[in-house]
Parts: sequence; structure tokens; C-alpha cells
Amino acid sequence: MTERAYYYSDELSMQTQVLSCTPADDGRFRVVLAATLFHPQGGGQMSDTGRIDTAIMLQAVQEEGDVIHFTEKAVEPGPVSIQIDGKRRSLHSRYHSAGHIIACIGEQYGWFGYKGNHKPGEGRIVFKPADVTHPVTADDFSVGANEIVSRHLARSLREEEGRRKVTWGTLPDYACGGTHVVNTGDVGEILITKVKAKKGELTVQYALHDHPTHGTEIVQ
Repeated sequence: MTERAYYYSDELSMQTQVLSCTPADDGRFRVVLAATLFHPQGGGQMSDTGRIDTAIMLQAVQEEGDVIHFTEKAVEPGPVSIQIDGKRRSLHSRYHSAGHIIACIGEQYGWFGYKGNHKPGEGRIVFKPADVTHPVTADDFSVGANEIVSRHLARSLREEEGRRKVTWGTLPDYACGGTHVVNTGDVGEILITKVKAKKGELTVQYALHDHPTHGTEIVQ
């Protein structure tokens, strides 16, 4: 089973071991590492990309406890250096952390965020009633989320019953296997682009101010 070094490390490069490299059906190569910094696709977050030595790492996916790294050429088994695309990682971490912050605001109004998509251009959190709910507007989400950003809360990570949990300051923590900013201020301004209530659920779409890929439409 691949050790997921990205769970507790924000490093973008490391030394590891290639355990196996086999051809895939689509012309790419399937590489298994002893330990990896590459976040695989899943949990609403896109895959990291980067390099395994001189090979371009195109996509990482989860498969039966292992992380499979798809490369454009073969990699020899043995010691290897890996490098994450830092710009892509930063954007995905900021989007993922913004989703958690929005979920925290929903909780204040009695809504539980149970599903999320943190892909740039498709950011959204889907809420269901946790208990007694209270009316909440797009402005409520925007003001509350950006107030948390402005407080520059430090991230903390812990493990509980084998599950990694993530939070900032005294905010509620969530079980999560994704990558996140070390300080809420690193998220930047959060844009709430659409709020829609339907069939007892509340969907909040969002983007980042410097990556505004949703058109703004407020539906209450």
C-alpha cells in the first residue's frame, strides 16, 4: 500500500522508490511508488501532476489502497525523485479549503455539507438539514466565509480512529484526505456565485476572486 506522504507534508518534492511500472492499455504507464506526495483524484479534488524523475506524471488515481501514477513513459524500478506541479497544487488546495470554510458557515445555520466538488470552475457544496435550519443567503455565506479568511487561522491536522481530520483554528474539523492551505488567509477572497434550494437541499456554488470561473447568479 502506498504511503500517502501528502497527508502530513506540504513538501512539493521528495525521494521515494518505484515499486513497479507496467504498461497501461491507453499507451501510458502505471507506476506504483512506496510513498507519494501526489494527491490522487478523489474527494472532490483533482489529481496532482508533476514529474517522476524525467517522466511526466499525468494523473494519479486511487486503486485498492494504492495510488496509481500514470506517466507518459516508463520509469525504472528503484530510487527516484518526484516533483509536484506547485501552481496546480496551490489552486486545488485553495479551492478545497474554501469548500470546507463554506461548509463551516452552513453549519452555523443548521445545514450539513455532505457533498462537494472542489474542481476550479465547478466549485460547489451540497447541504442537507442537520437539525433545525435557519434562512441563509448568499451574502451570509460570503460575509461569513471571507471573515474566516481574514482571520488567518492556522491549519491543524489530527488522526481519529484511523481517519485524518482537518481544520483551522477552532472551526469544526472534517474527515478529509485532500490537500489544504496552511492558513485561511492563503485561500484569498471567496466568491459565492450561486445559492439554490431544491428538494430540501441547499447547493452553494463558489469560486475564488483571482480565478472567477463561475458566472455570478444568486438564486434564493
